[in-house]
Amino acid sequence: MIPWLPEDVSFPLLDTALTEPNGLLAAGGDLSPQRLLAAYRRSIFPWYSQGQPILWWSPDPRMTLIPDELKISRSLAKTLRNANYQVRLDTAFGDVVRACAGKPRQGQSGTWISAEMQAAYGELHRTGHAHSVETWIDDKLAGGLYGIAIGRAFYGESMFADARDASKIALAHLCAHLTQRGFGIIDCQMETAHLASLGAKPMPRRHFAARLDDLCASGEAPGCWPAAAIDGHFRRPR
Repeated sequence: MIPWLPEDVSFPLLDTALTEPNGLLAAGGDLSPQRLLAAYRRSIFPWYSQGQPILWWSPDPRMTLIPDELKISRSLAKTLRNANYQVRLDTAFGDVVRACAGKPRQGQSGTWISAEMQAAYGELHRTGHAHSVETWIDDKLAGGLYGIAIGRAFYGESMFADARDASKIALAHLCAHLTQRGFGIIDCQMETAHLASLGAKPMPRRHFAARLDDLCASGEAPGCWPAAAIDGHFRRPR
């Protein structure tokens, strides 16, 4: 059995999470900005289907990507050099979230990005904690991703692509942007072969939580990211 969350924003100890299913920690609570930010700081995130209570997870190990360790394939490098696209930040957050929600996922019969989740992350965007990275082609939104930034940690939530490599373009620019701003980690949550191909690696949960203690306590204050910061040609930071 897992505990039901109290009214305050506290969570159970991470080592009480289940091993099967991996990382299930608690149920209940709400999706208020205060609870969501408290969860992310402690390496916990919500993930549940429509009709379920809110379920909170902290899998072990945790899939993570160091921003300057992104693997860029030859084909993606060529796409990035051609630059027949534009990357923007925080200009179409709601559209990115809705596009992610509308994409079918292998092994899933529906989306976990419910209307309730979309509203909650929209509120985090308005308070400067949630961000979108958008790939535009011919002035049309072609792909992108969204996630949460706390201190110098970025928590990736979901991505989508309506054109070849459009989500990878957004990720490459995000990694360059985060490296320039001194971010130390991207949380990718669950381990997948696709994430591994991009350079993400599993990290023991205790190490990940300890890393967050440092990264979330320092770094930039919440706020909109300047769109011009990664607009134009891709350049990997040196």
